[in-house]
Parts: sequence; structure tokens; C-alpha cells
Amino acid sequence: MNVNQYKKEVGMMNLEKLIQEREGIPNGRFPIPDKEMLLRFEQLYTGAVNDVLREFCLLEQALPGRIKPLREYRTVAGFAFTVKSAPNVKIQGEMEFRTQMLDDMQEDAFVLWDTSRDQKATLWGGVMTATAKGKKLKAACIDGGIRDTHQILEADFPVFYEYRISNGSLGRCLITHYQIPIKIGDVTIKPGDVVLGDIDGVLVVPRPVAYDVLLRAEEIRENEKKIFGWVAEGQSIQDITDKGGYF
Repeated sequence: MNVNQYKKEVGMMNLEKLIQEREGIPNGRFPIPDKEMLLRFEQLYTGAVNDVLREFCLLEQALPGRIKPLREYRTVAGFAFTVKSAPNVKIQGEMEFRTQMLDDMQEDAFVLWDTSRDQKATLWGGVMTATAKGKKLKAACIDGGIRDTHQILEADFPVFYEYRISNGSLGRCLITHYQIPIKIGDVTIKPGDVVLGDIDGVLVVPRPVAYDVLLRAEEIRENEKKIFGWVAEGQSIQDITDKGGYF
């Protein structure tokens, strides 16, 4: 093998590894049923889970602060259903593709929508909310615009978003992909990841570590109960710290 052939083969192997890392979608099963997994995550909150992700050396799992909850939600958890769209004047084929996408959404999905930083269109409104609720989805997070806000509020369906505007999407943007890896801010999201949303925003837990993260976060919750108890008793900061407490 000459040098050029060697470089070519090494380059191809490295590229295949990169493709698998970037585009591979983990689909392993959890040691517990999916619904139990989500229910237990919903007993936690994003701050505690984020601290655990830091222990796992995962520091970029919170979606940007520009994305805010429509209401002051308690924790909602679901499995990532990813959508990718971009500003586009094209209309033909959009409704057919959207219909196909909606048909493929499953119960307990948490929609995460990468709009390619669209600043003019809305990607989520009243009809989408009614459809999602009817299919028993858990929530939707739009890195962009929503509208029909009164209808979303009346439906009592958790939505996280960046801005509100009356502009519709047809003629302004185009859905290009769904159920592929996407990136919002610094966070890579893959279909099937566990997604949490609450009053502090949206957090993504990679599927391969989700169960271990859950167990550790539940430990932290129990530790915090002790710390709050010690504080309520009037124990000193030093005493609490000596017993393993933190602030």
C-alpha cells in the first residue's frame, strides 16, 4: 500500500467514525419501562439533573436561555422527536411532508424544533397543539416563533419558545427533516433522548446515560431533603458542610 492509499483509507475510516458519532441514533432499551422512566424524571427538576450531567462531564445540555416556558411549568419529561426547518419561499410539498411528520409522532414524544434561527415565522400554533395533545405528546420546544397563544394556553399543553408573532409558516419556511440529530445552541439532540422542561427551561439527557443520570439525580433529591431539614432546624453552615451538605 502506498502512502496516498494509506492516507485515503485512514481518512475514510476516520470519517466513518465521525459520521457514526454525529449521526448515529442510540435506540437501546432501559432497565425499566419507558413510562416509569419519564414519571421518575418528572419527580425531579432541571437544575438537579443538570448538576448530575456535570458529574458525567456533560456541560452543554441545557438549551439556550432565549428559549422560555409559556407558563411556569413543573417538570415534564418525554422522548425527543426532532424537527428541522429553515427559512424558504418554497410552498409546494410542505403540507404533505408536515402531515407525514405528524403521523409519525408517537405518544410521550417531546418535540424539539430547530428552525435554523428563523426570526419571522411561527412553527407552532393552535392546531399543532391540539394535534399534539390528541396524540398524547408530552411537550414542544420551538427554537423560534409560536402563535395562537390563547389556544395553546387553553389546551394546557407545555410549550417552550423564543418569540411570538402572528406570521404563519407557509411561504416563509420549509420543514426539511425530522427524526434526525439536530443542534440547538450548543446542544446536540438525537431522537429518543430524554428531554426535561420546567420553569427554568429545557434540558437534554443523552439516551445512553439517561438511566444512570436518573438514579444519581434521585440520590441528590434525597440529599437535598436532608439539607433543607438541617437548614430549617437552624444548624450552622459549618455543621451542614461538615455533614456533606452544600449550598
